[in-house]
Amino acid sequence: MTDTRHSDRPSKVRSEKQPIEVRERDSAASGAPIAGWATGDRFSWEEIHQRLLASADEEIAHRIRILFFSGLTAGFAITLTFLGLTTGLAAFPDNPFLGSLLYPIGFLYIVLGRYELYTENTLPPVKLVLTRLASLPLLLRLWAVVLVANMLGAIGGAFILAEAEVVSEAGGDAAATLLEHSMATSWWSVFFKAFFAGWLVAGLVWLSFAARDTISRVLIIYFVFFTITATGLYHIISSTCEVFFLYFRSGIDLGAAAWGFLLPVGLGNTIGGVVAFSLVGYVQSEQHRYPEVRVLSLRDMLFSWKGGRPFGTPRPRAPHTEQSTGEVDRDTS
Repeated sequence: MTDTRHSDRPSKVRSEKQPIEVRERDSAASGAPIAGWATGDRFSWEEIHQRLLASADEEIAHRIRILFFSGLTAGFAITLTFLGLTTGLAAFPDNPFLGSLLYPIGFLYIVLGRYELYTENTLPPVKLVLTRLASLPLLLRLWAVVLVANMLGAIGGAFILAEAEVVSEAGGDAAATLLEHSMATSWWSVFFKAFFAGWLVAGLVWLSFAARDTISRVLIIYFVFFTITATGLYHIISSTCEVFFLYFRSGIDLGAAAWGFLLPVGLGNTIGGVVAFSLVGYVQSEQHRYPEVRVLSLRDMLFSWKGGRPFGTPRPRAPHTEQSTGEVDRDTS
């Protein structure tokens, strides 16, 4: 008789009558792998994709209060980035490469601390919508709340930096020179500089889910954001801090700065993250739908608030779990 206990044949789709288990806090609600058990010491493309979706699925439906205060904290942390940049530019006025060395400090706090940053949310929630796991209104709600909170935090931090004279005189002059150069740049040039910055940040999110340890994530975050400022690209939240710092310091024309600088930066970051990475990367996926989790109808995807799976959400048991863990099934139906 042939022993079929270790058959290599693909697992059949589970029926709805099979038992389900409740997700614990140390595993993903969607059943996405927490380790690359399939092959080698790296996650496959599909495993990274599933890890990203699992994390985004848990965050997109957070209450507005949680999203807002997380975004506010992230926006305020950008003041560290602005302070580091002005200090570096004051020390190395003729060498933007060395002047950018401290720029990533605020982003390290934000990304490693898992606070909500607008440009980080151009990849995961968009993929949720593309795979029909979350609705478009839920995505737009997330973007609006996080962007407003980020900008308010950055404005508050800029006010403190300007009024308390935390930034040195030389640093403030360096920031003024930098903004003057940005304002003299054409609208479309600013847009495309921000476009590539948005692509870089979306790539950072993807690489963070591919990384296995904190040191790798630190290096990824540092070099991505260092590249943004060293190459003269623009990030919407740090640019907001820069504009409002100079507004509080010397009273620049806020309307001109918003239209000629902040608007193309915001649009460029958004489109760069969504188009250049989310949409293009989406076509690589062999599994575009996850019917064992949820598939929204077109109507629900466009007009509902459906999406998001909090901790404790029942999910199908992963095919390998019964043999590898021996845990008792728990039926929560």
